[in-house]
Amino acid sequence: MAKTKKQVPIDILMATYNSNIRFLKIQIESILNQTYKNIHLMISDDASTNPEVKKVLEDYAKQDERITLFFNTENRGYLKNFEFLLQQSNAEYVAFADHDDIWYANKIKKSIETLWAKNVDLVYCDAEQINEEGAILHKSYIEYKHMPKIEGKEQILAFSRHIAIGCSQLFTKRIKEQMLPFTENTMAHDWISVYLASKQKGVAYIAEPLFGYRLHTHNEFGGRSFKQNITKWKKEQGNGIKGYSAYRKRVVVDAYKKGSIMCKEYRDKLKLPKSKEEEKVLQYYTKIEKTKICNIHFLQYKKYLAFSGMKQRALKEIMIFHFPVFSYLVYRMR
Repeated sequence: MAKTKKQVPIDILMATYNSNIRFLKIQIESILNQTYKNIHLMISDDASTNPEVKKVLEDYAKQDERITLFFNTENRGYLKNFEFLLQQSNAEYVAFADHDDIWYANKIKKSIETLWAKNVDLVYCDAEQINEEGAILHKSYIEYKHMPKIEGKEQILAFSRHIAIGCSQLFTKRIKEQMLPFTENTMAHDWISVYLASKQKGVAYIAEPLFGYRLHTHNEFGGRSFKQNITKWKKEQGNGIKGYSAYRKRVVVDAYKKGSIMCKEYRDKLKLPKSKEEEKVLQYYTKIEKTKICNIHFLQYKKYLAFSGMKQRALKEIMIFHFPVFSYLVYRMR
């Protein structure tokens, strides 16, 4: 008898490394308790030095046959670890999972139903930002971070900026296969998945928060506010011109330009339709990278990077991109 859509298995890929044991247990249980039961949780531990991580994972695997474990003999880094997990996946649909969040019971069910209903290659959802104790800090992570909400195909934002954190995504096997192997310039697995989907059947957004995205002391820049990121960076790099220059490079080059270069590399490798707008985005980033005092081409920012609901985020980005001297003075005062 042919399988119905409700019976289609979904691979959930989780990378761990010296994970907080309490957070890890909560997250694994929230995934296993999904209302959509036909899931396969694949966990790759990146050579944790804490032996308790391995023990916890093995205990859960003994309790539930839907868990498959992999233990790296040396640390690969999170990007290579997720590439490895993608290589192990055979399901028709794939989801990324962080090791320290909390998935709400209907996350997978709502995501797969939306993907089928919209007939797209990828869906992503909103989240509630929570603290270490699980208390809600912000009811909408998307609104709090002023992130884009894109729908459909050929969205320039999918090329020019990061759209959706990996743990909010569910996508098709086709996208997974196109992601592999990671190219030389792959810098964000959860950026390229959105871009590839946008170039083909498209992307859909679920406004409902379907998980708790945990903010804690070991988070990278993604979960924090602009002020928190600046404070953390200055503490580590200093508030002089050298520290600021490194910060601006991280924002302009590492977080934006390199992502677009990655997308172009995949586009050309897969022979996906070329876009004049995409080439202009790369030209824009190159000009911004070289700007020392001021760049007055604000309309390019509005055309290639702006989106509805940005609020003050646009002002901060324009200041960093187009007014390096002024933004340096602000950096020193924050």
